[in-house]
Amino acid sequence: MPPVAGDAPPEFLRLAAHPLRWRLLSALAAGDARVRELMAGTGESQNLVSYHLGLLRRGGLVTTRRSTHDARDTYYHLDLTRCAGALAEIAAALHPALVSVPGDDARQSVPPAASGHPLARTPAVLFVCTGNSSRSLIAEALLRHRSGGAVDVTSAGTHPRREIHPLTLAVLRKDYGLDLGPRDPRAIQAVADRTFDLVVTVCDRAREALPELREHPRLSHWSIPDPAHSTPRPTYSTFRATAAEIDTRVGHLVPALTVPGASRTGTP
Repeated sequence: MPPVAGDAPPEFLRLAAHPLRWRLLSALAAGDARVRELMAGTGESQNLVSYHLGLLRRGGLVTTRRSTHDARDTYYHLDLTRCAGALAEIAAALHPALVSVPGDDARQSVPPAASGHPLARTPAVLFVCTGNSSRSLIAEALLRHRSGGAVDVTSAGTHPRREIHPLTLAVLRKDYGLDLGPRDPRAIQAVADRTFDLVVTVCDRAREALPELREHPRLSHWSIPDPAHSTPRPTYSTFRATAAEIDTRVGHLVPALTVPGASRTGTP
């Protein structure tokens, strides 16, 4: 076959092909992380890690968010949805027959029954934030819903509030048709004796303030600001945006938990 003059590999391929950048992408696919954590995971210097993170940011694959607990820290986040689109473009560039049409809802759940190979046991997941009144509760409700009940999921707070934020209940009910029923925020001590396959902190304060969680071998972090404090006055739109971000992340998490053979530690 004669070569096609002037054709270059798609940008995603050029970015991901570098060994260190691939390791950084793989690490960030498991959750948001800070530079020092990526340095420890790769064994590379801060200058080198920061340089390649900068290339991934300019390529639109990685974004940053300042810690809402310690503003001196920055969390790096991999946009898995953009990666999926880039991989589809690579397939199309190679041959049109390799293109598959994704479903309308990228957040569609993938229950084990769909594969015909049931899991050996139900995976258990814990979501943790500070108050257990919004973020962790939203994540719990959406993962239970998106997995079709195939995941044993719960949530807790390091300093639980007195009650669930009313806008949390409103968004789950109006946007997702989910009713949490009568319940109060739960303290993390209430689940301290349980074993989880995965612990996901959805709050920078919880991630940084709990050494026992920070050293958990199956810990993932989602750096998501508290919608109750993101603006001077909490609004429905703020809670809706937070729920939408969590729902996107949950959509990427479901296959990692419910598809036989998928890694349960590699999470978005």
